Formats: sequence, C-alpha cells, structure tokens
Amino acid sequence: MSTSAPFGRLLTAMATAFHEDGSVDLDGTAKIAAHLVAHGNDGVVVSGTTGESPTTSVAEDGDILRAVQDAVGDRATVIAGVGTNATAHSVELARQAEKIGVDGILLVSPYYNKPGQVGVRHHFTSVVEASDLPVMLYDVPGRTATLIELETYEAMRSYDHVVSVKDATGLLPRTAELVELGYSVYSGDDVNTLGYLAYGGVGLVSVCAHAAGTRLAAMIDSWSTGDHAEALRIHSSLAPAFAAIMGVPNYGATTAKAALELLGVLDNRRVRGPLVALDDDEVAALRAGLVAAGLL
Repeated sequence: MSTSAPFGRLLTAMATAFHEDGSVDLDGTAKIAAHLVAHGNDGVVVSGTTGESPTTSVAEDGDILRAVQDAVGDRATVIAGVGTNATAHSVELARQAEKIGVDGILLVSPYYNKPGQVGVRHHFTSVVEASDLPVMLYDVPGRTATLIELETYEAMRSYDHVVSVKDATGLLPRTAELVELGYSVYSGDDVNTLGYLAYGGVGLVSVCAHAAGTRLAAMIDSWSTGDHAEALRIHSSLAPAFAAIMGVPNYGATTAKAALELLGVLDNRRVRGPLVALDDDEVAALRAGLVAAGLL
C-alpha cells in the first residue's frame, strides 16, 4: 500500500499566461509558478487542461516547461502534462520533458477518441516506455469520456515509475482500491479533497490553489496530522471559492486567470480559443466568491 506523496501534498494544475497577440507570456507564466510556490504549493503541473494544453504546440510546451523549471524547479516539484489524444504526440512531449529535467509527467487518458481499455493501455504503455520519469496517471471521464478501469491500473503497476493517480472521477471509494494496488492517489477535484484523503489519498492537484493555496495546504496538513475538525472548518470556509472557481459553466483556465488578475499576479485574464475570458459580470461573481471565502 502507498502512503507517500511522491510529488508533495499540494500541487496546482497551473494556468499559462498569454500576451495580447496570443503568444505565450513566459515571464507571466513563471510569475504564476512563483506565486503558487510562495502560497503553499509543493509543486506545479504545467501544460495540463488548466494550462490550455490542447491549444499549445510542442515547442511552446517546451518553452513553458523550461520557464517554470527555471523559476521554481529548485524549490518545488515540476510535473509536465503530456496527455493528448495522439499517442505519438504524447511520446514526443514525454521525451521533451525528460530532456528538460522535470520531476515527472501527468498522463491523462486519451480524450475524444474514446478508445477501449486495450487502447488506453496501449497509449499509456507507449508513453511510459518513452521516458524514465515518474508518471501520474490522470482519470477525468468528464473530459475524456473514458474511465480508466481497475484492470488497466493494475497492468500499469508493472512499471515501477508509474507511481500515482490524479483522480477526478468522483468515485471516492475506489481510492482505497488504487492505494491497495500501490498508487499514491491525489484528488483531482478541490471540493472532494477531504473525501479522497479519508479513503487513503495523499493530496490534491488543485485549480482553486491559484487563489487559495495557503489555506488548502493548511487543510491537508490538518487532516494529515489528525485534526479532522480543523480540516473540515477550512474546507467549509473555502466553499464559496470552490463554487466561484469550479462551479460555473465557464470555469478552469478562465476562472483561474481571472482570480490571478484580481489578486494582482497577472494584469490580464487572456485565454486562447475556444475558451473566452470571463466577462465583467462573471468577474464580479468570481470576486464575490473569493471575498466570501476571505481570499480577497
């Protein structure tokens, strides 16, 4: 059974900053990473969904990863998102990440294609065998339309460097089964973190930590040290922020960047299409949620 947190307890699936012309703002992206590490994060996940990875090129992903590694790699873990719906593309990203020298890769099940479990295992195996970096598998059927079945998880444990899971399935009891297989399980949903911890999870890969990192770190620490009442109190105090950042239709990178703008970390909230930046009414609602949670 795994009780270790190989990448730390709190990580954030971090946003990617863009210039007005749509190009990647590497200085802004590095500033986001530094902000996260200064506010309770043990590590960052680069070029995941919140980093708008479906819209960035291999070259851009490499530039983003290098900028973040240079900014925080000496004091936090840096995980490279390499998941795509094309196996060769993911293999290329994994090899690039290894050359850059990060701490691990995040590998989501292929989205849109809807492969069966044989296809999912083929995809995972191809990417896992392309590098020696530690791997965090990512299960988020709400985005991929495919659930990673337990037999696939069991098969992937034959690779020593497949060590953890980011689970955003909402199937909290299954966490205990993944732990029995030897995985370190991270919650992939901020609002469900305490439930994952109760079933043997080790931490959180967050979106809300763009604004609430220090408080989320304290919540996880409280749970880990046995002060479950304090962990629940912190969770409850953050409920308005969870709802404002993740509980609206236009959420994720859009709300994370708008929160960073409200906090003064960024001077804009630009995203790439097909996402559209929050409008003024949406920003006002986000502000209200952050204020209610005591974050602004």
